[in-house]
Amino acid sequence: MFNKPTWLALGLVISLPLAVQAAGDPQTGAKKNSMCIGCHGIDGYKTAFPSVYHVPKIGGQHAEYIVAALTAYKTGARKHPTMTAIAAQLSEQDIADLAAYYTGKR
Repeated sequence: MFNKPTWLALGLVISLPLAVQAAGDPQTGAKKNSMCIGCHGIDGYKTAFPSVYHVPKIGGQHAEYIVAALTAYKTGARKHPTMTAIAAQLSEQDIADLAAYYTGKR
């Protein structure tokens, strides 16, 4: 069924408090988003590695979802080579700051 990292990611989604946005600083997240904006800030953007994939815009997404997704990439529960490499470099605070930033964007 699910492996341990997947269960961990699902557990994070379920157990995250609704105040995740308060844990991150949107101004700090704005300074950290250079690795995100190049793909996630372009309407209709598609990446060609490892296959053609429509990259979703993440502005306005719930902070809880962004935290859970980045954490799942970091732990290996979600798989995409680029996102796994980026998430591996992020601290929990970086993830919270990026989530707070993108939650407030449209």
